[in-house]
Amino acid sequence: MKLTHYGHACVLVDTGAARLLFDPGAFSSGFSGLEGLDAILVTHQHFDHVDADALRTLLRANPDAALVTDGQTAGQLDGIDARTAVPGDVLALGGAEVSVVGSGDHAQIHPDIPLVANNGYLVDGALLHPGDAYVPPGVDELATLLLPTGAPWLKVSEAIDYLRSVAPRRVVPIHEGTLADPTLHYRFFDNLGPDATTLLVPDRETAVDV
Repeated sequence: MKLTHYGHACVLVDTGAARLLFDPGAFSSGFSGLEGLDAILVTHQHFDHVDADALRTLLRANPDAALVTDGQTAGQLDGIDARTAVPGDVLALGGAEVSVVGSGDHAQIHPDIPLVANNGYLVDGALLHPGDAYVPPGVDELATLLLPTGAPWLKVSEAIDYLRSVAPRRVVPIHEGTLADPTLHYRFFDNLGPDATTLLVPDRETAVDV
């Protein structure tokens, strides 16, 4: 399996049997020319996770790609057809099996801000993109966790506790676009994460093995 990080929450996962792009949003770049995608998966409706104009460009270049979102997001994508999914669904996308996981809700930013829907996506039981929520993936062992690192809804102690609870073999920090210096958080993950977990911080737009 290969992974390419396009900044913030946008990640391309190539399983060898499927090419899956997650969360092409406004804080990410470099993904617009991608071709050969089997699916584009959006975790939730916030602009840093989905950009409708970017989606249109991607879908024109990848007419056979499935677009998978939660129902709320699908309702906001004017003129773009999407396949909706909820936690508990298991999707066949290309040659990959993607389980939709999580509670179905975005993490709370503030009690005065309504919650929106959020899907986590577990690829072949091995790689988890949780979207904007710290919900365990429901597997005994996880190879790779894409770990949200900085956001209005989280603090670093919560990220560390989530990393410890999931205890993946490998952690790749994502969702760092709100931070002036995300390397400070990466050091916390490296120093305070589980001993058996390896921290991997790929260069942007560079494919790495996971």
